[in-house]
Amino acid sequence: MTLTIIANIVAKDDHIELVKTELVKLINTTRAEEGCINYDLHQDNENPTHFTFYENWSSRELWQTHMANNHLADYMAATEGCVASFTLNEMTKIS
Repeated sequence: MTLTIIANIVAKDDHIELVKTELVKLINTTRAEEGCINYDLHQDNENPTHFTFYENWSSRELWQTHMANNHLADYMAATEGCVASFTLNEMTKIS
């Protein structure tokens, strides 16, 4: 069963471009990972501080492997103190 992840990242006003740059760096590496079906980054048209990753993974186990990878740790270190909020939802497609 496919796992859908919705990750919402809100950058602090004075760190929008830094957070965006670091999020973009995650895309190619993640898309090449085993189990990644799609990994799409969006930025809110009305609120440029708000970013959303819409992700689909072939299994929860492979998504958890992704979450433990070094490139995510590098992102966390690069954006420390720059993110106002972060929420993550694991979801299952109904229809």
